[in-house]
Amino acid sequence: MRLALKRSRPVAPAGAGTLPRPARLRKRWLAAGVFAVLVALVAGVSLGPVSLPPGSVAIELLNLLPGVHLDSGLTEREIAIVTELRLPRVVLGLLVGGLLALAGGAYQGVFRNPLADPYLLGVAAGAGLAVTVVLTLGVSTGGALSGLPVTIPLAAFVGSLGAVAMTYLLGSAGGRSRSPATLILAGVAVSAFLSAGQTYLLQRHAESIQEVYSWLLGRLATAGWQDVRLVLPYFLLTSLIILLHRRELDVLSVGDDEAASLGLHPQRSRYLLIAAASLGTAAAVSASGLIGFVGIIVPHTVRMLAGASYRVILPLSMLFGGAFLALTDVVARTAAAPQEIPIGVVTALLGGPFFVVVLRSARRVLT
Repeated sequence: MRLALKRSRPVAPAGAGTLPRPARLRKRWLAAGVFAVLVALVAGVSLGPVSLPPGSVAIELLNLLPGVHLDSGLTEREIAIVTELRLPRVVLGLLVGGLLALAGGAYQGVFRNPLADPYLLGVAAGAGLAVTVVLTLGVSTGGALSGLPVTIPLAAFVGSLGAVAMTYLLGSAGGRSRSPATLILAGVAVSAFLSAGQTYLLQRHAESIQEVYSWLLGRLATAGWQDVRLVLPYFLLTSLIILLHRRELDVLSVGDDEAASLGLHPQRSRYLLIAAASLGTAAAVSASGLIGFVGIIVPHTVRMLAGASYRVILPLSMLFGGAFLALTDVVARTAAAPQEIPIGVVTALLGGPFFVVVLRSARRVLT
């Protein structure tokens, strides 16, 4: 009798989800993520209009560590290119890519949909409208995008968070029971409303279209470490909150009723993760413009290769997302040199076919 009781397992209610098999982050996958970041760092600094030896670049990067003084063989001019021009841009790419992939993974867990991305709740539309207002109504000094290190990021950040707040308020208008589907529909409505406002402004101020679209297509151009300093605090805060609560996403995957029976507060956990992911996305958008598909490509690839537990997906998405965007930026600034391709165009070319693959693999989830 004891043996029978010991082997018995609780039967899940009809229609209930199944809790993902417990999984730990394997050391080999963590090492692969760190290695990808290092490769992207060296490649991003080495490649460009002036090519530099990767070995010398790696040594010069080591010289940035306290107590390390090695001869890289680079001239003072080349060292300045490494530390003052390319390294800030590559680090910004690592931060933005990590934020977008981490936020995308969190959204996919919260909404239980592998097609969810960081712009789901209107972040892109809010940022686009705010930047359009700044450029078309002359709020900026001189109206030149290159002379706006503060105004454009601030407008994009405020617009992104404002759109998320509108989505939340609209989603909660129906009562206290706010489901993920309600939030998604509210995000669609808010995005449509804000996009209409942006289209109206562009129609009235056609001379600003080129400036607006140069921002909307995404870029990582930076003249120093200022953008990195702006994004870094939000990167640390967002990653800390999401990674500390990544186990809760595995519990939420079985449904709210089952999650509550396991001692979790579904609504509180869901909105905490949404707030953190939205904050990180807003910070990324403020520094880089709208770069699509990173939040879909990277988390879903990690899910297919390393496992379905969010204990694995989220930290690896952050590492591989940063490496992916930094390497994509290398393609964007070298494929048509001396001109640069907008990085959003490159990610769209990569993400379009991948989206079809994700859609086919997620058909069972959507139906």
